[in-house]
Amino acid sequence: MSCFSSADESAHYGLSVCMMLGQYREQLRWEDGGVDELGTGDASAIADAVDALPGLRVRSYDISAPSVEKARANIAERGVADRYTVELGDFFDQCDSAGGVQARTVIANPPYIPAPDRDILMPELWGGVHGNDLLLQLFKAGYDNVIAAVPSYSDPEGSVRTAEDLGYRVVNFLAMGLDFGPYSSEPKVRDHIRRLCAEGRGWAGEADYMVAVALFTRDPELPGDRGDQLLTALQLS
Repeated sequence: MSCFSSADESAHYGLSVCMMLGQYREQLRWEDGGVDELGTGDASAIADAVDALPGLRVRSYDISAPSVEKARANIAERGVADRYTVELGDFFDQCDSAGGVQARTVIANPPYIPAPDRDILMPELWGGVHGNDLLLQLFKAGYDNVIAAVPSYSDPEGSVRTAEDLGYRVVNFLAMGLDFGPYSSEPKVRDHIRRLCAEGRGWAGEADYMVAVALFTRDPELPGDRGDQLLTALQLS
């Protein structure tokens, strides 16, 4: 099992999370109970966010031992190991064993590669047939606020509408165009993405797609209802 790395995507995720947490600091009240994270990767982007936001504490979980090892090294290098901890294990199992959700806010750049099955170049990146299995599961985990990456080719409308059915609104988002990497370009995956887009379950260009990092909330005190705007930014309407 290797460690996934994508500089552009990681930077977009980290900067977006930092901006969202900073802009909505008072409403999210993350200084009280910290923030949980689904999937750590190499931790460099969120470690920079923790460094930039004094008072931010992040508890992260990842199923990849190499990722955890690399993440801990990157966190230590940035001097934020006292506020950014990483555990090896399944995020949802950890939440259940802890007696339910502890923090009000969770952040995630979840695996979102869509494919018929997980027999792909990097199985850890498989997000289910439509690519949004982990995101939908995260919406059902009980957090008041979810800050997560929403890719344009992984049934984003299904994700947004499911979130709405569960009481979430899109407060705000930041979108960025990305080129297909080696995992999106794998013929099996690329062809599956084309089928999903033809069915109206996503958008992708010839070799590029969009990713937005969005803040979803169930808190009535947080203003914003930008779900349709998010889908427009992802070229779904």
